[in-house]
Amino acid sequence: MAGIEPQPGIMEIALYQGGAAGGPGADNVVKLSANENPFGPSDAAIKAVSNAAHQLHRYPEIDAASLRNKLAAKHGLDAERIVMGVGSDEILRLLAEGYAGPGTEVIYTEHGFSMYRIVALGAGATPVVVPERERIVDVDAILDGVTDATRLVFIANPANPTGTMLGLAELERLATGLPDHVILVLDGAYAEFVEGYDGGFALAEAHDNIVVTRTFSKLFGLGGMRVGWGYGPKPIMDVLNRLRNPFNLSSVAIAAAEAALDDTAHIERSLRENARLRVWLAEALAAIGVPSDTSMTNFILARFASPEIAQACDQFLQAEGVFVRPVAGYGLPNCLRITVGDEASCRRVSHVIGRFMEAHAQDAQS
Repeated sequence: MAGIEPQPGIMEIALYQGGAAGGPGADNVVKLSANENPFGPSDAAIKAVSNAAHQLHRYPEIDAASLRNKLAAKHGLDAERIVMGVGSDEILRLLAEGYAGPGTEVIYTEHGFSMYRIVALGAGATPVVVPERERIVDVDAILDGVTDATRLVFIANPANPTGTMLGLAELERLATGLPDHVILVLDGAYAEFVEGYDGGFALAEAHDNIVVTRTFSKLFGLGGMRVGWGYGPKPIMDVLNRLRNPFNLSSVAIAAAEAALDDTAHIERSLRENARLRVWLAEALAAIGVPSDTSMTNFILARFASPEIAQACDQFLQAEGVFVRPVAGYGLPNCLRITVGDEASCRRVSHVIGRFMEAHAQDAQS
């Protein structure tokens, strides 16, 4: 189609790849590639979805006010400063559309979530990658990377795919060190897994350049519903609301999220089992020569001696019906990201990797 061209930057976007869930001939599959809650959604959320189905002919709330009010009450926030999104990815995209664009820059770190680059390019902005320090976000590298053209800084805390995180003192140093024209976006997709961490809400209350994002896709087991939200200064939220599609959350998704938020028993069980099995899996893999950094999430980043060994292990796992996430595209070619599943899944992936490592050691000696 001569003469028809997309906006600059769009064709530089590599299509987002979800976690693999199976393949030809795969049987008795264990999916540990997408950081999903192995216990699924709460029964209360499932019941709420069933009940909401009777009203599918009605439009949902235009701005999910009931869910915003429930979130505000739970976290002690101002409901008027909450914006709902179709997953937290939509909040990231709205921020890029509202504040970045041609001639501006968006900073993220070298192992940062791939959506940061995607939304920057989609808005016509220039993505700027800064180094991390041993798979941990480096505040000084971010501050050194800021220019007059910088508009957004994206970091996930805890981070995906590394599982590491910055402490509050470093987050405060980053927030105060950024110039007034830069928004710091704290992606809190995994914040609930960190005991005693508010995900950055207190920082967002104290600064006028911080936006926090959260999701119902991980802890709450509602990845299929696509419910996310953002919290930040009222002027920024007003901009996002002008860009947000009306009725962007379905009535079914709103009902499921409200019920999930109230099911404290399911939340507590999910957190308790994740914390227990995360330690178990990390220690089991370390014992067979596969280390990982201390994870603050619902996954671990398993490190192998070389990219070739990591790739071979991934292929071995797939042949056994176990699917994890290769992360070479995140600058970590010698690593595999492994979701913390239920106990049976954790034991199975550990056993299969153990068999692989044993076979690899034998091959190396022969």
